[in-house]
Amino acid sequence: MVVGFETAVSATKSVISSTKKTPTALSSDSVINFARGDPTMYESYWRNLGEKCSIVISGNDLMSYFSDPGNLCWFLMPELDHAIRRLHRVVGNAVADDDRFIVVGTGSTQLFQAVLYALSPPDEAEPISVVAAAPFYSSYPEETEFLRSGLYKWAGDAYSFDKDGPYIEVVTSPNNPDGAIREAVVNREGGKLIHDLAYYWPQYTPITGRADYNVMLFTFSKATGHAGSRIGWAIVKDKEIATKMVKFIELSSIGVSKESQLRATKLLGVISDDCQNSGPNREENFFEYGQRLLSERWEKLREVVKRNRVFSPPKCSQDYCNFIGKYTNPNPAFAWLKSKDGLNCDNLLREHKIVTRSGTHFGVGSEYTRISMLSPDEEFNLFLERLSAIKGSSNGNH
Repeated sequence: MVVGFETAVSATKSVISSTKKTPTALSSDSVINFARGDPTMYESYWRNLGEKCSIVISGNDLMSYFSDPGNLCWFLMPELDHAIRRLHRVVGNAVADDDRFIVVGTGSTQLFQAVLYALSPPDEAEPISVVAAAPFYSSYPEETEFLRSGLYKWAGDAYSFDKDGPYIEVVTSPNNPDGAIREAVVNREGGKLIHDLAYYWPQYTPITGRADYNVMLFTFSKATGHAGSRIGWAIVKDKEIATKMVKFIELSSIGVSKESQLRATKLLGVISDDCQNSGPNREENFFEYGQRLLSERWEKLREVVKRNRVFSPPKCSQDYCNFIGKYTNPNPAFAWLKSKDGLNCDNLLREHKIVTRSGTHFGVGSEYTRISMLSPDEEFNLFLERLSAIKGSSNGNH
């Protein structure tokens, strides 16, 4: 048990000073940025919980490098390990039994680098190819190439990959940017898979079963909205792969912030407790809140898009969600819009002071663009207002 942990997680008043963001009033001239996936939509939910989520960290707490020296991932706090496994059991979205290894990282970005290192053959004549099916997450190419590693290299779209030999395919499901449920594409001998399941939570997609893959990546930022804490975790079947990932994190950052782990432990525990509360005073849990809010936003967006006849959103179909207990629609964290006339979507929206991320960043054409659905209410409502004004403007040159 980490010194002071019980005091920290049971405290009713936080002594941690936080930098509070002063809201900036939006005007008709304000440029609104929907290119980022900053999940500030969830702030009001957590604010309403108040001191239920508070922690206290004393000056003498959490000082050692080590959290659990006997564990393979020695910098993972045992309490966070338990909270992660418990949440996956409660939600039913991934197998996280005791025979699986949990590796914590500074966000899933660090874990992605760690698993590339772990899966790459150390003595090959040339780097192993890394691919993902387009449209793929826009940061995969840059993250893969950033270190200019001799172990691996970005090789582009999995649909067009035809090189013989070993390869690594990244399968993102639900996919970023379009929210589609994905499976591996290449399916050849010598392939190794990374399953990025950052959005496989009930607010974004129906939970149809427990994912059970060799390497699965999750992130605190998309699960709960706490992007600033920089916590991610991998669920790994193979001990050798987990050991190599731990070594990468050890050499790159000597572990992961215990303060962030402590906060994640507290908040994951609050979510699990609320999800398991079946009493008469039961309130809407976090996932129900997120699913309802995103469903409302998607309904409004589809109505605007239907009226302006400029864009087309991706088609989606209902599926039975085991967690919610009924058929639900996917509510992706991003809207993947396509210009019906083949125009440059990004440029068209910028003319209306809406900044988005062009499809060219995702391995496809400029007629596509990605728009975050996770902004605060004021920004989202202004976005809908401006999107409505584009009606009839698609016959110009943009």
